[in-house]
Amino acid sequence: MAFPAYAQDSSGNNDDNVIIVTAQKRSESLQEVPISIQAFTGATLDQHQVASFDDYAKMLPSVSFQSFGPGQSQIYFRGVSSGANANGSHSGPQPTSAIYVDEVPLTTIGGAPDLHIYDMERVEALSGPQGTLYGASSLSGTLRLITNKPNPGKFEGGVDASVTTFGKGDNSSGGSLEGFVNAPLNETMALRVSAFYERVGGYIDNVPGSRTYEIYDAEGDLVPFTVDNDQYVEKNFNNVETWGGRAALGIDLDDNWTVLPSIIYQKQKSHGAFLFDAAVGDLEVQDYTPEYGSDEWYQAALTIKGKISDWDVTYAGGYFEREAEVVQDYSAYTVAYDAVYPSYVSFLDANDEIIDPTQTYRGFDKYTKQTHELRFSSPEGNAWHLIVGAFYERQTDAIDADYIIPGLAASPYGYAVPGCGDDIFCTRVDRIDRDYAGFVDLTVDITPALSVNGGIRYFKTNNSLSGFSGTAGTVGNTEACTPSSDPRLPCLLFDRTVKEDGETHKVNVTYKINPDAMVYATYSTGFRPGGINRRVGVNPYKSDTLDNYEVGAKTMLFDRMLTLNVTGFYEEWNDLQFGLSSANSLGVISTYNAGNARIYGVEGDFNLRLDRFTLSGSASYIDAKLTSDFCAIDPGTGNPDCTIEDYIPTPAGTRLPTQPKFKGQMTARYGFDVGSTRSFVQGTVNHQSGARSYLTVDPFTGGILLPPTAGFTSFDFSLGADMGSWKWSMFVENAFDERGILSLNTVCVPSICGAYARSYPIKPRMFGIKVGATFD
Repeated sequence: MAFPAYAQDSSGNNDDNVIIVTAQKRSESLQEVPISIQAFTGATLDQHQVASFDDYAKMLPSVSFQSFGPGQSQIYFRGVSSGANANGSHSGPQPTSAIYVDEVPLTTIGGAPDLHIYDMERVEALSGPQGTLYGASSLSGTLRLITNKPNPGKFEGGVDASVTTFGKGDNSSGGSLEGFVNAPLNETMALRVSAFYERVGGYIDNVPGSRTYEIYDAEGDLVPFTVDNDQYVEKNFNNVETWGGRAALGIDLDDNWTVLPSIIYQKQKSHGAFLFDAAVGDLEVQDYTPEYGSDEWYQAALTIKGKISDWDVTYAGGYFEREAEVVQDYSAYTVAYDAVYPSYVSFLDANDEIIDPTQTYRGFDKYTKQTHELRFSSPEGNAWHLIVGAFYERQTDAIDADYIIPGLAASPYGYAVPGCGDDIFCTRVDRIDRDYAGFVDLTVDITPALSVNGGIRYFKTNNSLSGFSGTAGTVGNTEACTPSSDPRLPCLLFDRTVKEDGETHKVNVTYKINPDAMVYATYSTGFRPGGINRRVGVNPYKSDTLDNYEVGAKTMLFDRMLTLNVTGFYEEWNDLQFGLSSANSLGVISTYNAGNARIYGVEGDFNLRLDRFTLSGSASYIDAKLTSDFCAIDPGTGNPDCTIEDYIPTPAGTRLPTQPKFKGQMTARYGFDVGSTRSFVQGTVNHQSGARSYLTVDPFTGGILLPPTAGFTSFDFSLGADMGSWKWSMFVENAFDERGILSLNTVCVPSICGAYARSYPIKPRMFGIKVGATFD
């Protein structure tokens, strides 16, 4: 089921419980919230075997994403995307969409943490700018993951186990073991604990290959140099293991005040590549270096709720820490440069023998994030409702990026960056982003049917970037790169701070036609803070903003058997932040306020309930294009120069990347009894059209650097039964093994490595069996 207006048990039988959401910082029925929101209950997540980000992203029609694999995804709402993973860096722009766990933001500067989905109350997806209530990085939308809370009134627990496989062969099988316990400690305290282990098998093969470089030898002659990948050949080598847990302690201090401390821990280990090379074969690559990833994080949070007089008071604070490492084959960059500049990849050791120039990329980020929010809400039941609050956030990222050629440091010729091992290029950067904000949100009921809502948020940002990013030649430039006391740094190349302030606002008018139908109109704005470029001499980039105009309707028809919601919108994206490289930058990118874009579309969902049969679906149509030319980048200053002729990185009218014009899904579910067993059968069809993979075109020819993806359709099926405290299901995802491609990505700048872009596919056909039990 896609976006149900009512909860549903595992057999498909409806109970009549309205879904309650907290998207507007207060509890409301989903059908009475005048914004475009999709909500999945815990039962719906279970019915669709949702365990990771990829699983629920395909159910959200207005959400698109780019990814290099687990923990390396960037999500976007409504096509507000410039293709960050294809051109960005962790010292570049913040995300355009925010992710929250309960009351605390989980968004990080780089790829979003891939929280394992288990023991969840619901998932809420809020389309459009949410800046008045959710602040920075809510430019295009906000995704909220709401966990199940401790309950002092009931002891309960559960355990679930699954076995999955992508097909035959070693390393293709996986499975999971999950469990939770809710334990009342006394009448006013309860502890809820959940834990899990999951292994996802591999489905991409690293197959044998060889390549020959043309390299200058010690005599200055171009000679062939052949390498192979025999030691890294492996079938189904992209397996993933994830484990962790969550604990929350609910304490009722009295009838008005509650305290909820909680902690989430997760560790993920991945191997291999999650994008394949169609030029090599279906779900195949030829990689020449080790490839693996590690992502370990925790989030500690504290929520306090109570009353002062009859006003509600909420404090939500959190501390997040994450260490993420990824090691990838970077040899496409080597191959591309060998074809154009052989001298750039020609290295000799102490014996004047050729060094294998094949590069490995290692990225390591240590993130921290501290957030505090305090807000006051007026009493319910009045003709007006007021929320007033303050917010503070400080997030850091210690960025290490190594571009490694083994053996380089031992060469006497000074190729390697001093202090960075075998690096031909080295990045050691410390980033700090601070956000201070105050916000007010007021709703007034003009009549029982007509309501007006307005909100405003004033913000100040203070962002800094310091460190080193360059080659051995950069270190040798003593005028630009000064000595540093930090042992991580070869030298200090930049140390900059940029400050901004501004406001974002919202106005909404809602009219309730009757208890089962409402219409609304909204004007809202969003912002994303600016930042600093790591290239010396390149100016900082400022905030980009979004103006959003939308109208919508929410209806329940035919005695509430049919729920139908639809929203139309038009958005103007101003001064969008985008990474570009100048002609002589050797692929080093900088972020600019490159231009403007416009986005319009319609999104909607329906849910039809006919006794035990449910048919539900959701879809979006989104058209997103640039409305101004991107200026060329002056190769001398590294800054935009709109007077440079015959060099336009991207012209007006170019379609924005990542988001397909059409994306939709539909689910049919039928519940039936077999004796005393409640059973079900379910089928889901997912379809999306093709999408552009990268925004910039070749500035000289106008050609596309990365081609668009093709549209695709996939099918999922499941059946199972609920036998009281026990349940089981069998399922197959992507039943016909459709090779749907979500995006084409390249680890280096597409103008250099575009010919070597790889495809990020949906999961191939996967079979699974799941059993579960509950106890109380």
